[in-house]
Amino acid sequence: MAELAAEGQQLAAQLGLPRADQIGFVVRDMDAAIALYDPLFGPMKKVDFGEQAASYRGGPRTDYDLKYAFGRLGDLEIELIQWVAGDTPHRDFIEQGREGMHHLRFRVDHLEPWQDKLHSVGFETVWFDRISPETAYAYLERPDDPLVLELLEFRVGEPPV
Repeated sequence: MAELAAEGQQLAAQLGLPRADQIGFVVRDMDAAIALYDPLFGPMKKVDFGEQAASYRGGPRTDYDLKYAFGRLGDLEIELIQWVAGDTPHRDFIEQGREGMHHLRFRVDHLEPWQDKLHSVGFETVWFDRISPETAYAYLERPDDPLVLELLEFRVGEPPV
């Protein structure tokens, strides 16, 4: 995990991205994950955003459902995500037999220019939603790289959770 996070920070520095503010973990069982990670990142707080929708791999917006819990490691937010339903990168990760560190998140002022910059070095947007004129997120992957980058544009008030 530390090696992958360090690789992500190095890539971010090369591209001029801000410092990562979140590490996301995909888990199979939220309660078991909270019991495991609470001593490291706790207290973990469960959050229910309800059913949402996003564009998956360039397709139309489709519904998905995820369970979330949040904790902290210093300045880093720790996000636990359990896939419940729908087309998401989290489902892909679980179906590949994986569990654990999934992505690094970077907060940006404007999403699209950063997406273009990441596309220019081989990343592809695999999950996206513009929630409002001021709020959007995108997950980006590139072939043969286990690191997923999340960009979050959130320009009004305080960041969500």
